[in-house]
Amino acid sequence: MKPIRVGIDVGGTFTDAVAIDSDELEILEQVKVPTTHEADEGVAAGIVKAASETLESIDATAEDVVFLAHGTTQATNALLEGDVSKVGVIGMGKGIKGRRGRTETNIENIQLDDNQVIECEHAFVDLADGLQPEEIEQILDQFADDDVESIVASQVFGVDDPTGEEEVCEIASDAGFAAIGANAVSKRYGLKVRTRTAVVNASILPRMIETSLSTEESIGGLGIDAPLMIMRSDGGVMEISEMRSRPIQTILSGPAAGVAGALMYENVTDGIFIEVGGTSSDISIIEKGEPKWKPAEIGNHTTFLETLDIRTEGIAGGSMIRLEDGEVVDVGPRSAHIADLEYAVFADPADIVDPTLVRVRPMDSDPEYVAIETADGSRYALTPSGAANLLGFVTDDMYAAGNPQAARRAFEPLARELDVDVETAARRVLDASVQKLIPVIEELVEEYKLNPNLLELVGGGGGSAALLPYLADVSDYDTRLADNHEIISTIGVGLAMVRDVVERNVMDPTEEDLKRIRREAMDSVVTMGANQKTVETKVEFDKSKNLLRAEAEGSTELQTRDLSQETVSEEDRLIEAATSLDVDEGDVEKEYETSGLDIYETSETTERLFGLLSKTSTRVSIVNKAGVTKLKLDDAAIYETNGESLLYTVDRVLDSESTYSNSATKLPNVYICHGSQILDVSGVSDREQVTSLVEIELSDVPADEKLVIVAEKP
Repeated sequence: MKPIRVGIDVGGTFTDAVAIDSDELEILEQVKVPTTHEADEGVAAGIVKAASETLESIDATAEDVVFLAHGTTQATNALLEGDVSKVGVIGMGKGIKGRRGRTETNIENIQLDDNQVIECEHAFVDLADGLQPEEIEQILDQFADDDVESIVASQVFGVDDPTGEEEVCEIASDAGFAAIGANAVSKRYGLKVRTRTAVVNASILPRMIETSLSTEESIGGLGIDAPLMIMRSDGGVMEISEMRSRPIQTILSGPAAGVAGALMYENVTDGIFIEVGGTSSDISIIEKGEPKWKPAEIGNHTTFLETLDIRTEGIAGGSMIRLEDGEVVDVGPRSAHIADLEYAVFADPADIVDPTLVRVRPMDSDPEYVAIETADGSRYALTPSGAANLLGFVTDDMYAAGNPQAARRAFEPLARELDVDVETAARRVLDASVQKLIPVIEELVEEYKLNPNLLELVGGGGGSAALLPYLADVSDYDTRLADNHEIISTIGVGLAMVRDVVERNVMDPTEEDLKRIRREAMDSVVTMGANQKTVETKVEFDKSKNLLRAEAEGSTELQTRDLSQETVSEEDRLIEAATSLDVDEGDVEKEYETSGLDIYETSETTERLFGLLSKTSTRVSIVNKAGVTKLKLDDAAIYETNGESLLYTVDRVLDSESTYSNSATKLPNVYICHGSQILDVSGVSDREQVTSLVEIELSDVPADEKLVIVAEKP
């Protein structure tokens, strides 16, 4: 049997699993089992059942599994439902600078949704005479009397010297507490925010540790040797042992899995990914092959946790319809699932007899939504899925495919109420539905200054066919559904890379600073299970925040991020480049290439002032040998070089492509194509730092190796 990657997505109702051929990326099997909330082992029982059924169905053994990961909503649910432990914070400091630690580590109770709260107790230790274990033990005894379960150790400048935090955590662990140092959660300065982030993390530690141990033990019973990985909120995975210290990293694990699928399976380079379920849609951005991030807010407080920027809207395939004065005034946020109604579109047409329109309140405090009641008293929900099937936007191969005849019969009472024909009634429902998505898409395009010429909308999730094809019909967006769209999140879990991010506040980073943070990020992902030969890093510096950031990711197997993809013909690669740039094939030329990448270009002229002024720009598409677009740029210059002349050419690029105004200099975004990889140094704004990063990352490139530098105009 070939090596297999297994991805498992634990949802509120079902647990989905997929088996993926690790060599060919072929989906071998998918399995759906009920999520086992009530089992003695909790959701672990469902994870084991899904994994074992998946392997059995393809006649595979535990030895065939080279990667096993699951996504989880437990951290998110714990914070939403208030299933958190009381946290004791031990602040530490010494001298005049340490005094502020007394107030900045004294975190007030953190209010969560629905009047839930993370309760906090606080004590401060003056380190003028060093750390005294007896004093810590006395504090812990008091915390135990106050029902504290988790400990946060937070020291002034603990990111520079974490020794004190580590000693306190060791004493606390020996005393039976779950414990974490603030430095382990974030390496950034900002004692109050760092401590608050650690408090949120600590509040879910006991529950997550308990669940992870149960899951690991259950999976171990299957005989799988591959380490159990957990989906992170940034689209990567980490070993379950690492999750026991940083469970906060799994918040938004579910939506992040869909984005991982869009990146790894669908190879989205520049797009907006919309994952549509039964109740809500998650909307996220991918630009230049990278998702966008934002600091997570918990209880209206900023944290140092970076999550994918995902906007959630209460519209999906199962959303219900609201009417007022003979008009469709809203679709959602309540869904058929909340109202405990079946979708009319999935009913037998013979059961939809003499339907009448009725009003229902899914929850007692809700406004009225419409449904239908048939002759035998059965009730069904009218949904966007029904409208899309009725109008023919859902084909038989789509997950949302139902019975158009049943949908037509069900929508007839709605059409009578609206005084229109059935098709018009269905369109009004879908118009109201997509109008909840379009403003969010437009907002993201504006906020991130996305280039519409390079943008595509990609739909995933079981309900995506209910909305995306209609959105394509009524808008100018280039829109498509992902392959295997209904399980794109589960695929994302199965294909995710081991990932970590290290951030430090540095005033003016030196070459040694760049090397150190890069090495720290690489060491972290290797420790979490990544094969060192597969690890890729990206270092960037935000001068406005003095924030140095290193991202590292790698595979547990000897593979690159592209995993394994067959080479396609040069003609197919040309077609892909033309498609990605939205031009005819005859307008695209390949002038440059490396051993693993083809660089295509096309010219575009724009006119201003009624044609008196014009500008010609070079648009670039970089396509790998498997025919996947890795990068698209709208205004760039291309330079060819080799390993021996690389640094000289980089200097020439920076001289030629930078823009100068008064005393300010804006550097171009620089991308260096080498072999089948692209070194991205676009996040660095200092010339010396660009040169240092290139020298660090490409120091082992042979002198005669051909490289291509693409510089995006600032």
